Amino acid sequence: MDFNESQKDMTRAYYGGATGALASGIVWLSAGLIGLYSSPFNSMLALLIGGMFIFPISLLLSRLLGVTGKHGATNVLGKLAIENLGILFGGLFIAVIVAQLNGLLFYPIMLVIIGARYLTFQTLYGLKVYWALGSVLMISGFYLAIFPSAFTLAAFVGGFIEIAFAPIIYRKSKECSAS
Repeated sequence: MDFNESQKDMTRAYYGGATGALASGIVWLSAGLIGLYSSPFNSMLALLIGGMFIFPISLLLSRLLGVTGKHGATNVLGKLAIENLGILFGGLFIAVIVAQLNGLLFYPIMLVIIGARYLTFQTLYGLKVYWALGSVLMISGFYLAIFPSAFTLAAFVGGFIEIAFAPIIYRKSKECSAS
């Protein structure tokens, strides 16, 4: 399977990651709501625990929408999907350490980390919309780190951005699959 075929295979199998962006957005919003009605610690914990369920939820959504949720066994880009988790785990470690010093920075740092990770999804799926999604998340994180506000604001910003991009990614993935 060549590189372009690998991208198309990933896009077909996971709707270009649209279901993952939707699931992630829901997790971010849930963490924000928990932060409103509970403690910052519980909110951060909700993002961490909920984050572990993003991929399984995205697979379920993909299957409910009619795709396999499984890329081809010879698709080398499947490794990139796993390897870029290092960005997430490294960033998560930094966010947790910094949050011990200043809790208001946890979600902005996570926005920057998730945005950086999404930039690699352009290579994974061949959809340039991921450059926009990653950039919007990163810029939002930078802004909210420099001009901090309510603890949960960045969680809601991240959730709304991902949910807003999910249908765009879905539409782009359908266009890619049709070609």
